[in-house]
Formats: sequence, C-alpha cells, structure tokens
Amino acid sequence: MIPLDEARQYVLDRVARLGSARVPLADAAGLVLAADVVAAEQVPPFANTAMDGFAVRAADVASVPVTLEVIGTVAAGSTLDGAVGPGQAARIMTGAPMPDGADAVVMVEKTTLDEAAGTVLIDLSVSEGNHVRRAGEDVEPGDLLFAAGTVLTAGHLGVLASVGVQDVECVRRPKVGVISTGDELVDDGRPLQPGEIRDSNRRTLLTLVAEAGWEAVDLGIAVDQPDTIRDAFAAGAVECDAILSSGGVSMGAFDYVKVVLDEIGDMRWMQIAIKPAKPFAFGLIDTTPVFGLPGNPVSSMVSFELFARAAIGFMAGHNDTDLPLLRAISEDTLGHGPDGKTHFLRVEGRIDDTGRWHVHRAGGQGSHQLTAMARADALALAPDGVEIEPGDEVRILLLR
Repeated sequence: MIPLDEARQYVLDRVARLGSARVPLADAAGLVLAADVVAAEQVPPFANTAMDGFAVRAADVASVPVTLEVIGTVAAGSTLDGAVGPGQAARIMTGAPMPDGADAVVMVEKTTLDEAAGTVLIDLSVSEGNHVRRAGEDVEPGDLLFAAGTVLTAGHLGVLASVGVQDVECVRRPKVGVISTGDELVDDGRPLQPGEIRDSNRRTLLTLVAEAGWEAVDLGIAVDQPDTIRDAFAAGAVECDAILSSGGVSMGAFDYVKVVLDEIGDMRWMQIAIKPAKPFAFGLIDTTPVFGLPGNPVSSMVSFELFARAAIGFMAGHNDTDLPLLRAISEDTLGHGPDGKTHFLRVEGRIDDTGRWHVHRAGGQGSHQLTAMARADALALAPDGVEIEPGDEVRILLLR
C-alpha cells in the first residue's frame, strides 16, 4: 500500500495551473487573481460626513452653547450651493459631501434645530475633522489593492467596485466533469430492478464541485461497455479541465474503466494506506487530469477531500495544498487495531466555550453508509494501531 502523503504528492506534481481570463466582477467571487490590481481612483472620492448632523467651522463651536445660522441642507448625492461662513452651519446627512468652508461635523444628537428661525443651537465643542471622512482616506490612486494570488471574497469585490473596476484578470474557474460507471446504476427514479442501485455518487460529486466554486459538468453514467466508457472519458477530456469518475478502480473482473483508461491515458492505479478510499487512480488523458475515485459512496467523498480538492484547487490558483487539519477532543473511542491504514472516521462536532472542537461518531462507519457522512462535520484521523479514547486529542479534517 502507498502512504497517503506519497499519493497526494504524486497527484499534485502532475497537475498544472490553468490559464487566466478577464472575468466580470459579478462572476469573480472565489476566483484567484492572476495579476495585481492597482487603484485608479481615490476612496472616498470626496470629503464627506460620517454622521447625520451639522457641518460647521470648528472655530465657531469652540465655546458652547452657540447658535448658528443654518444656510442649507446637504443630502447624500447633492452639494451645497455656496460655502459655510463664520457663524453659519449646514444641515448634513451621512455620506454627503462636506460643504466648502466647513471643517467639522456636530452629530445631530448634540444640536437643537429651530426651523422657524433658521438657526441651530450647538451644545458640543468639536475639533477640526470631527466626523469627517477625508478624500482618499481608504484608497489613493496608485495603491496596490490586491496582489496576484489573492482569493476574491465579498470584501475584495466590494473594494474593487468602489474604485470602478468592472472586470479582473483571474485564474480560470475549472470545468470539472463528473462521471459514474457501472451497469447497476440508475438515476431516472423508476422502481429498481433486481441488482440495480441508484446513482448517488454523481449527484454528491457534482455538488462538491459546485460548492468548491468550480463549474460542474455532468458527464452522466457510462455502462460497463468499453466503447461507451472510452467515448465518455474522451469527450470529457476535451470539454473539461479535470474529470472525476467513481467506480471501476478496484480489481474486479468487470472493471473495464481500468482497461479503457490504460488505453487512452497515462494512469497509475493505487492502493492507499487509508480506510475508506483505499483504491484510487490518477492520470492524464492528454493533459486533462483524471481522478478515479472508488465506487462506494463514502469512499468517493473521502477520496475527493483527500486528493481532488487540493489538486483542482491548485489548478484554480490556490497555493495551500496541505490538508487543513485541526485538533479536537474525542468524546468516543475512535482507535482501531493494526491494519496498516489510517482510518478517516465520520464524526459530528461541537465547539466549546474556549473555541475547541469536540467530536463523536456520526453513525455507522461502513463505506456504504452515506447517511453518517451526510451528518458528519469532519473526518477524524485514527492512525494505524493507535487507540483514541474519550478525552484524547484527535486531528480532524473539517468537511467544507
């Protein structure tokens, strides 16, 4: 059997970064910048108020209470016709431009407006710049906003929108094809015939692909016929940047997937020292990576988390390919006797008042028991022959 780290490195060494493309800002969430973004505008574009209140000259409110003449109102999106002179003030709303002559804002709660007299009583002395957001306080033209390699989140996109960016150069979003193989699989909702099972793997993997922020391509079910399998994989390799298949990677007599992929691709068929997901295949059809995942439902999901997520993430521009393991406290006995494998147990978790994870078994641990996987928050790593008792520390891989 091959150690997990060796198998992961084998895969990572054989995937390549995708090219870049200009992407509209509205479609860029989750993508990785392929080029630096430099600001061409300042933010804020003008001095404005952070509060509803009155724009004043600080010198006029050095001694309070003081009554000032109100010469107008400035709402967001408008400007004052004229300037604030000595003994004057302008009513102003949050975000509105500071009128000429004014250098501070007194919040409305510290004022009393007399609309009939056209005056305002100021009860608070403020200094110059009080509640004023200066132009360019956040961003100046020429500032490096975000460097290449930045993963774009909501905050990044908001900043880019604030300086007028309409599109950005990003590593392409991967197109990932998902195919299931096997005569026994059906997905049309009809009553099952003897020996048939419903195809859950394709739906699961398509969803994992979409949740990762990649474009999921449904390549359907390929029955156990060499020509059908060959056509499905060949077409997927042309259309997609990577292919996930499930089933046909073990040593069964009718596993035609191995025969076909060895003909049309450069594949390695592995037995990994883990449970579940021991059988795994990886290779290339021309330049398209193919991930051969096991057919058991839990095994296919675990294999995706251990191999495909990091590798396709690297193709999409991400640099951190390590498994993001956390430390937790086990509330169950999770260890196992020596069998040469690291076990990945499906566990549910909670976070205590100190921010520490506590985990317990999510249910049955068979590789066919998908319900426990659906309940699980994480996979707990039980090293070969290590007994993990309640209260012991255990490493976990969160299921995102």
